[in-house]
Amino acid sequence: MNYHYFTSESVAAGHPDKVCDQIADAVLDAAITAFPKSRVAVETLVTVNQVCMAGEVTCPEKLDFENIARKVINKLGYIDPILNFTDKSPINVYIHQQSPDIAMGADADGAGDQGMMFGYACNETKELMPLPIILSHQLVKAMDGLRETNKIPCLRPDGKSEVKVRYENGKPVAVEKVVLAVPHNQSVSKEELQKQLFKLVVKPVIEGYGFSITEENCILNGTGKWEIGGPATDTGVTGRKIIVDSYGGMARIGGGAFSGKDPRPKLTAAAPTEQDMWQKTLLPTDWLTDAKCNWLMSLAWRSR
Repeated sequence: MNYHYFTSESVAAGHPDKVCDQIADAVLDAAITAFPKSRVAVETLVTVNQVCMAGEVTCPEKLDFENIARKVINKLGYIDPILNFTDKSPINVYIHQQSPDIAMGADADGAGDQGMMFGYACNETKELMPLPIILSHQLVKAMDGLRETNKIPCLRPDGKSEVKVRYENGKPVAVEKVVLAVPHNQSVSKEELQKQLFKLVVKPVIEGYGFSITEENCILNGTGKWEIGGPATDTGVTGRKIIVDSYGGMARIGGGAFSGKDPRPKLTAAAPTEQDMWQKTLLPTDWLTDAKCNWLMSLAWRSR
């Protein structure tokens, strides 16, 4: 790694793109629960007071797609009409069965598609992932927890985090900057909320990984105000956060989305090699150069 700084971001569970991912995954869960060999490839779009679901599902049991989506939206906290998007919003469903052309390969115990996957493990964190993306994940996870437990009642669904880490000789040595964004009602000022989030979120998360940061190096809601978040503010689509879902930009990506796709157990003969690599390969951070830190696998992929 020949850079001095690296920044990654993550998003809260109520971020519009993640709302879509979770709806798609909930459909997948329901289909696999009903029939483990179900074929699923579902996409979702959310916007102002509207949900659109599309894709392919082959499952012997009839699934209530609309009800599945409403439960996810409710769980994520979208229940207040002021947000202009709730679990009561209209839902349009355009889901049909898998293409017979694709099914031919999967039905013959083969595959119906191909895909590229990149991956590695490193020793920057106990999760064996790069430090910037892990810190970003932990920050939004902590913010979501405060909202869900009502410990900071003013918080609303949605949110983002961004963490800038300084590297020396390929190793993380300092957390330089933290940026948080979260919508909230006006019962608490931005300044007071920043103090609460620094105390309850930023400080414990950063220190939990052996680093420190001052409140002066933290930014909350950089535009100065954020009251309404979610799909009414920013349209969401399934699969638009694959950088967040992987290495936070520190590795190449294959391009395919991870949500709403069924996990076929038999990929190709290359699959055991991939599995072995993930389980047994741990690389020291300073070994990870552009030439060495990524493996590419072209796989006959799933059943889609």
